[in-house]
Amino acid sequence: MQKKEPIILVTNDDGINAPGIRALVEAVRPLGRVVVVAPDSPQSGMGHAITIGQPLRLDKVQVFEGIDSWQCSGTPADCVKLARDKVLHRKPDLCVSGINHGANHSINVIYSGTMSAAMEAAIEDIPSVGFSSLDYSFDADFAIAARVARSVAERMLSTKLPPHILLNVNIPVVSEEEFKGIKICRQAYAKWQEEFDHRLDPRGKDYYWMVGKFINMDEGDGTDVQALADGYASMVPITIDFTNTKTKSWLEETWQF
Repeated sequence: MQKKEPIILVTNDDGINAPGIRALVEAVRPLGRVVVVAPDSPQSGMGHAITIGQPLRLDKVQVFEGIDSWQCSGTPADCVKLARDKVLHRKPDLCVSGINHGANHSINVIYSGTMSAAMEAAIEDIPSVGFSSLDYSFDADFAIAARVARSVAERMLSTKLPPHILLNVNIPVVSEEEFKGIKICRQAYAKWQEEFDHRLDPRGKDYYWMVGKFINMDEGDGTDVQALADGYASMVPITIDFTNTKTKSWLEETWQF
């Protein structure tokens, strides 16, 4: 009996016309039937927002040759919801999100639309993974990132995976000679130290522009930040259960109600 071709949902947060999603589509095209549902405009930093109180638009478009594609007026999480309910009418076998133009390691996973799309799929028990390149430029070279994406997607499709699996994969900006492979890591304790630059518009009214720098406060071994600095692609398994079990146990032992 012939094995059924897997369905691979491709989405992102940079928009359906971003070079990163094109690189991802080409990377996973040989692995199954690829369907794209992605935002019609950039949605970076959107996190896990969903659209309520206003209608969503879903339009079929011709963006990738030979690939069924839809653009959505909503958020990355909206794209996954609509893909399952209105496009595929079933769960895909795999959801891949990206390739993002910019890092989504450490604390960035909370803000990332790329990772929130993948997380939405994981909530529905669809194996999912987000891919991000540390190169923020629109014309970034995605050759290494695409090769990593193909390898990870192929492994996910060929392995019996645990429920609600969600992977966060980041790819460094290095040459082919400098790239060392994929390393499974833990999430670093690192964050953005933000400031707000105060400016005046032409009418003399105040406005603020967020600026800042990325600070790594985690000097321990095995982090995604360290792996990327060493020339590896980092892979961090993410959980959709936010319960801090250590603090839960402490509260149960020390707080009385």
